[in-house]
Amino acid sequence: MKHKHLIRNCLLAALAVALLAGGSICYLFFSPTFSLNETTYLYIRPGDTLENVCHQLEEKANPKTLTGFRWLASFYGYDGHIRSGRYAVKPEDTVFGLIRRLSTGQQTPVNLIIPSVRTTDKLAAAVADRIMLDSATVASALADSTVCARLGYTTQTIACLFIPNTYQVYWDMDLDDFFSRMEKEHKRFWNEERRKKAEAIGLTPEEVMTLASIVDEETAKNDEKPMVAGLYMNRLKRGMLLQADPTVKFAYGDFSLKRILHKHLAVDSPYNTYLYPGLPPAPIRIPSIAGIESVLNYTRHDYLYMCAKEDFSGRHNFAATLAEHQNNARRYQQELNRRKIY
Repeated sequence: MKHKHLIRNCLLAALAVALLAGGSICYLFFSPTFSLNETTYLYIRPGDTLENVCHQLEEKANPKTLTGFRWLASFYGYDGHIRSGRYAVKPEDTVFGLIRRLSTGQQTPVNLIIPSVRTTDKLAAAVADRIMLDSATVASALADSTVCARLGYTTQTIACLFIPNTYQVYWDMDLDDFFSRMEKEHKRFWNEERRKKAEAIGLTPEEVMTLASIVDEETAKNDEKPMVAGLYMNRLKRGMLLQADPTVKFAYGDFSLKRILHKHLAVDSPYNTYLYPGLPPAPIRIPSIAGIESVLNYTRHDYLYMCAKEDFSGRHNFAATLAEHQNNARRYQQELNRRKIY
């Protein structure tokens, strides 16, 4: 009888231990572990160790414990094949779910914004702000004639590669991946329809983007851009100098100029459209999609001249004759003088 009681008590004790162990395992592996109100992200770089990952978890996810995470990391051999990338950690995440995503490289994409900017340095900074590449690496590549030639451009025309938009990419993409994606998006944008439109107006895609860069600099008003594009197309068709003030600012190296003077107009540069006929050799900025579309679908009219409106609204007065343009320009110059803008 005593032996039966002893066996029963031993069995009950073993069952209790098993239940406790099972409860602990469930708690460590399968219950929400992180004290989060919203999703946070781990940024794991090549060469990071398990300790680097655990340190980020402690800093960003406020774990109740990392014991379960370390156990599962050891079980999966995660320390030996850590995958770089950007990984989401959600409030409802369990250790099991997170370690499975990390060990299989299930990254969360980022939104890479390619902006319409004036310089490749600003582009490089914008790219580096969203992905693992640093701005110096991107800027150096964009200034490297060998890299640009491999992509089919020069260091001046490389701006034509980029189509400003938002793209979903992986944070740890390398430089080759970045350029490959930009080439893919460029080809997707310059589809057969757009190429036919460019051909119909007598311009190559690169020339369209060059003119679009001038249009973008002339006006921030998207509804006015087709009018501006039409004006420059009229001048190109007639063999007139474009006389676009933004190209003078670019040639002079100062986009902050508020008033173009004779000394600015005299700067000897192929980008100075007051001196050199036709389009500049390359875009003066990365043109916007709105700018590109405004050239491809420019407004047909008879205007040959434009001048900023004297109300400083950012819009323009258009003119078909020089006399009318001179009247518009006189009003604008008088307002510049009144506001003491020299």
